[in-house]
Amino acid sequence: MSKTKIKIDIVSDVVCPWCYIGKRRLEKAIDLIADRVEVEVEFHPFELNPDMPKEGENLKAHLVNKFGGEDRYQQLTNNVVNTAAGEGLKFNFDIQKTSPNTRDAHRVIQFAKSEGKQLEVKEAFLNAYFEQGIDLSKNENLVAVATKAGLDPLKVSNLLNSDEGVVEVEMEERMNAQRGISGVPYFIINNKYGISGAQPAEVLQKALLEIAREPIESKTINN
Repeated sequence: MSKTKIKIDIVSDVVCPWCYIGKRRLEKAIDLIADRVEVEVEFHPFELNPDMPKEGENLKAHLVNKFGGEDRYQQLTNNVVNTAAGEGLKFNFDIQKTSPNTRDAHRVIQFAKSEGKQLEVKEAFLNAYFEQGIDLSKNENLVAVATKAGLDPLKVSNLLNSDEGVVEVEMEERMNAQRGISGVPYFIINNKYGISGAQPAEVLQKALLEIAREPIESKTINN
């Protein structure tokens, strides 16, 4: 029996905890329907903090300011750590000191697509940031992480030392803003259906099966 084919475009950032959680949940949903549906996944850039300086800022100070205080910071980070643990992820905000500007990481992820390694590189950056505490504001770390994920270190280094990919990332971000995407993760299925937020795997599974079975009018599933 032939499988129905689905394309999922994922708009996300590498410093977005819910993007990593949402990625795991989507992977579980895809596994649940693998016998019936063939899924192609592609990642697209979104910058939570586009005005972040290239060298980044202290992560805790940034989040305390963003959330409105130390107590709120502890509450929200504890919640996301516990939620991530439920998906098999080991977030560690204590060892991650830097909130980076993610434009360069997105350029590398975009380049990785042309090398057939986008999924591996995206996963590697998320893991490096949330689980290993690697500072993604530093080019040498971006190169090292991307190399472990299968990219040529010289090509990545040359990319980062140029403006290659900057315009493309900016164009994609503008396009997604015009689509009304203001938060991530955001899943675009078959360039038609939108699912917003890190939905549970069962919700994603149901939605994907519905889309695979019968074309229906565009709809968005929100948190």
